[in-house]
Amino acid sequence: MLSAAMPTLADTTVLDAFRRWGYLEAQLDPVPDVPGRLAPHRHPDLAADGPEAEAARRIYSGSIGVEFMHIADPKVREWVAQQMEAPATQPDRRRILERLLRAEAFEQMLQSRYLGSKRFSIEGLAALVPLLDEVVATLAEHDCEMVVLAMSHRGRLTVMATVVGKDPGEILAGFEDVDPRSTLGGGDVKYHLGATGSFTTPDGKEVRIHLASNPSHLEAVDPVIVGRVRAKQCRLGEGGVRRVVPVMVHGDSAFAGQGMLAEVLNLADLPGYRVGGTVHVVANNLIGFTTEPREYSSTRYATDVARRLPVPIFHVNAEDPDAVVRVARIATEFRHQFSTDVVIDLVGYRRHGHSEVDDPTITQPRLYAAIERMPPLWKSYAERSGEDAAWLEGVVQQVQADLDAAHARAGAMEKKPRLATLPDYWNDYRGGFWEPALEVDTGVSAEELARCADAIATAPDGFHVHAKVAKLLEQRREMGHGARPVDYGMAEALAFGSLLAQGVPVRLTGQDTRRGTFNQRHSVLIDVEDEREAVPVATLATGGAFFDVFDSPLSEAGILGYEYGFSRDFPEALVLWEAQFGDFANGAQVPIDQFLAAGEDKWGLLSGLVLLLPHGYEGQGPEHSSARLERYLQLAAEDNWQVCQPSNAAQYFHLLRRQALRKWRKPLVVMTPKSMLRAKEAASPIADFSRPRFLPVLDDGEVTAAERLLFCSGKIGHELLAERRRRRDTATAVIFLEQLYPFPKDEVSALLDRRREARELLWVQEEPANQGALAYVVPRLERLSGGRRVRTVKRSESASPATGSAKAHALEQKTLLGLAYERFGS
Repeated sequence: MLSAAMPTLADTTVLDAFRRWGYLEAQLDPVPDVPGRLAPHRHPDLAADGPEAEAARRIYSGSIGVEFMHIADPKVREWVAQQMEAPATQPDRRRILERLLRAEAFEQMLQSRYLGSKRFSIEGLAALVPLLDEVVATLAEHDCEMVVLAMSHRGRLTVMATVVGKDPGEILAGFEDVDPRSTLGGGDVKYHLGATGSFTTPDGKEVRIHLASNPSHLEAVDPVIVGRVRAKQCRLGEGGVRRVVPVMVHGDSAFAGQGMLAEVLNLADLPGYRVGGTVHVVANNLIGFTTEPREYSSTRYATDVARRLPVPIFHVNAEDPDAVVRVARIATEFRHQFSTDVVIDLVGYRRHGHSEVDDPTITQPRLYAAIERMPPLWKSYAERSGEDAAWLEGVVQQVQADLDAAHARAGAMEKKPRLATLPDYWNDYRGGFWEPALEVDTGVSAEELARCADAIATAPDGFHVHAKVAKLLEQRREMGHGARPVDYGMAEALAFGSLLAQGVPVRLTGQDTRRGTFNQRHSVLIDVEDEREAVPVATLATGGAFFDVFDSPLSEAGILGYEYGFSRDFPEALVLWEAQFGDFANGAQVPIDQFLAAGEDKWGLLSGLVLLLPHGYEGQGPEHSSARLERYLQLAAEDNWQVCQPSNAAQYFHLLRRQALRKWRKPLVVMTPKSMLRAKEAASPIADFSRPRFLPVLDDGEVTAAERLLFCSGKIGHELLAERRRRRDTATAVIFLEQLYPFPKDEVSALLDRRREARELLWVQEEPANQGALAYVVPRLERLSGGRRVRTVKRSESASPATGSAKAHALEQKTLLGLAYERFGS
C-alpha cells in the first residue's frame, strides 16, 4: 500500500522520476563535508518542487536510495515501490542500541588491550551488526534454520561475537595466543578462521550461523558458500531454499574490483547453481586500504556490477540505524518473495587505518580529521533516540562486565580440537596422512558391468537419438559385454553408473561437460526432433543417489570454488569439476591454492573434490597442451591431496571409484587425456574392471628381463611402447607412474627390487625441463634407485608450455622418443 503522503495518480510523473533517479540524491555519506566522496548528485529530472516532490524526496532521497527501475518485470518493480512507499514501522530501538553498544565496546576493548594487533575494526560501520541481526530475524520468520555467512576481515571478529554467537573469550584467546604448539606449521590468523554458533531472534527462534573460513583473497569465499548452501539444501530436499540461506558481506573495493564476485552474481538464477537467492551486503567504507573510490571504481557506486541482475540495490546511510534495519527487512523479504539475489550497500566510513597499526592521516588527512570529530554510533544514536539514561547506563555496565568476564576466560582457554564443529555427515570420513588400511576394493563384477552398460546405452521409448550418438551407444553396449575394449568415455560412464547403483551421488560440472569437450561423454541425450533430454546413467541410481551434470558458465574460479563448497557439505558424493582444457584451471588458481591445497592445514577442513584436467602434447599449441602438472606437485605436502595420471580406461574407472568409496577425503587432481580418449592402446578389456583396485604403478608385462627402465606418466608411455615395437627393442621396459602424489614409494621400491638387472633408469616426459613432474619425480627415483643413476629425457626449458606449430611438435616428439632409446652405457 502507498503512503497517504504520496502523490495521486495525476502526479505520477514526479513519483516515477524519484523512483527512477531518487537514489542519486540520497543522503548516503556519513562524512558529507569531505569532497570527492558520495555527495548527492543533482539529477535534472528531480528539479520539481511542491509537496508531491518533497514527499517523494523524503522516501527516495533520504537515508535510503534504491535502484530498481532497471528491473524489467513490472511486478517486481511494483513490489519494491510498495515496500518503500509504505509507512515505516517503528524499530526496536533498544535492541538496536544494545547491539551497537556491544559491537563498538568490543572493538574498543580490543584496541586498548591489544594495541598493535591487527583486528580490522568495524567502527564506522557498526550498523552492520543490527543489519545482520534483522536479516537473520526476518529469515527466521520464513522458516530459515541456518545462515551460511561469508565475509572478509573487516568487522569479522565483532560479527563472530555479536551475531554468530561465538564466545568472545575464544576470540580474545586468539590475541593471547595461549596454545602456539597447536598450530605449528599450520593454522591461520584469527580474522580468517571460521566460526559456528547460534543466533536467537527477538521472538526466541534459534538460527544456526556458520561463518565460513576465508583467506585474504577477499571474494574467494563467495562461490564456496553458495556451493555449500546448495549441498545443504540438496540434503534437506523440499523447502531447503528457505531453511538454509547464504549471506555475503563484501568490502566496497572488492565488490567493484574482484572478478570472482561477478562470476558468482551470474550464478544466481542458473539451474545448476541457484540457491534461492543470496543476501549481499556491501560493508562500504568508501575506501580500499588507501585507495579512494574514484580510483577503484569507474562508476559512482561500487555496487554497479550488480546491475547485471534484475534485482534491487538498496543504498543506506550507516549512521541512520533505523533506516539500516528497515532496508535489511525489505531486502530479506525480497529474497523470500522472489527467490533470487538482493544487494544492500551499507555506506559508512572506516574510523582507523586499514589495520589499526596504519596511520590513515598520511593518505586521507582531511577525511580523517573529520572522522576524528565523529562520536561512536551508539552514542549519537542514543541521543537521537532519547533513551532513558538509567536504562542506558545499566546496559553499558552489563556490556562491560561481559567483556571483562570474557577477557578473564581467554587466558585459561585451550584451543578446541580441529574439525570439532564439522557436521555429523562427516563422522565416517577422515583426513590426515594416508594409511594402507584406508584402501578399498573398487572392482565390479562382469554381470553388474553388463547391467550398467545396458542402462547407459538405452534411450527412453520414443526418444529420437542422433544417428552418431546412437552408434556410440551401441558400441558402449558392446564394450560393457566384453565384445570390444572399453574406452575412457565408457569407463567413466561405468564408474558413475556403478557408483549410482551403490547409492553414491555424483555431481559433475564444467564448460560443455554434458557432451564433453572432445565429444566423448554424451551423459545427456538430446532428442533430435523436440530437444527433450534424457540421462540414461541416472536410471541406475538407488538409495536416494542422484546424478547431476551441468554445463557451467564460462567461469573457472567461480565454478571450481562452488564445487569445492558443494563437496564440503556432501562428502559421500563424488563431486567433479572438469576444465575444458587443463590449463584453463590457471583461471582458478586462487581457490586451488587457498582452499583445495591448504584448506586442511589452515582450517582443518576436508574436501573430496575431483579436478579433471585434460593434459597431453598433441601439437595444439601452448594453451591446449599442459595442465601445469608441476604446480600441483609443488603444492603437494602432508598428504594434502592426490595427483594422478591414469594411462588407460580401467585405471581411470578404478581411480574414480576409489575416490568415492574410501573414507579418506582429499582432493584428487587428475591429468585426463585428449587423444588417448579413443586410442586403442589406452582402451581396456572388460576383465580389468573386475580386478580389485587402482594400481599406482604399472609394470611392463612384455619385457621381463630389462636392461633399461623408462619411467613415465600418461600419453608419452604409449608412444614409448610404440617406438619400442618399431625398434624391436626387447631390453627396455616402460613403467607408468599412475599416481604421482602421494608418491608410491613402496610400489616403486618393490618394482626396482624385482628389476635389479636394469642398469639404466630414465625419467621421460613430454613437458619442458622446467615443467611437468621431472623436478618432483627424479629426486625420489634417485633415493630408491640403489645407487643407479637416473637420467632424464624432456623438452628443453621453455617459458611456454608447447610450440604452436604442429610440424615442430611432431619433430620434437620424434626427437624425444629417439633420445629415450639412445644407449649411454653403464
